[in-house]
Amino acid sequence: MAFDIVKGLGTTLKNAGRKKTTISYPEQKRTLPPRFRGRHVLHRYENGLERCVGCFLCAGACPADAIYIEAEENDPEHPTSPGERYARVFDVNLLRCIFCGYCEQACPTGAITLEQEYELAAFDPAEMIYHKEQLLEPPGQATRGSLDAWADPPPEETPQPVPQRRGYFDGLEASAAAVGQGDLPARAEPLDEEEE
Repeated sequence: MAFDIVKGLGTTLKNAGRKKTTISYPEQKRTLPPRFRGRHVLHRYENGLERCVGCFLCAGACPADAIYIEAEENDPEHPTSPGERYARVFDVNLLRCIFCGYCEQACPTGAITLEQEYELAAFDPAEMIYHKEQLLEPPGQATRGSLDAWADPPPEETPQPVPQRRGYFDGLEASAAAVGQGDLPARAEPLDEEEE
């Protein structure tokens, strides 16, 4: 018993002269690592179009069922996104979210990322459901968010599996068909051995 007390006091005395690791929050804020997963952000392209094409892959990948999406067809004359559809409703319930990052990994266009914002407290549970207007980058701002921190940049000539419309996937391994932009005609007959 006495040995345990001496051992505990020894640990206290050993750490008494060390530099403090605590900070005075909220006056001081810690620098977060680039891969920190905070609040979700919906990104835009440089031309102002939304990256989200309403494909539901992020909602399907979410293990906590925290993402709710309603997609709508794009107006061809005034498109909201480069795909055939866009997310008319995009809600993230942060009371359910476990900040795992599966949504950003599932997204073929890099539309959603988890960013550095971690001050998410609220008195009303309804305030913890973030809507598209709160998540979307402001017009005139186009970033890739934390995607660059999670993967090495792609090589200059990244091969694309099937039709690629330049600028839509930022050189990432993805196809236009994945987001409803495929323009290859369907073939009824099998490929010849020479074509394979």
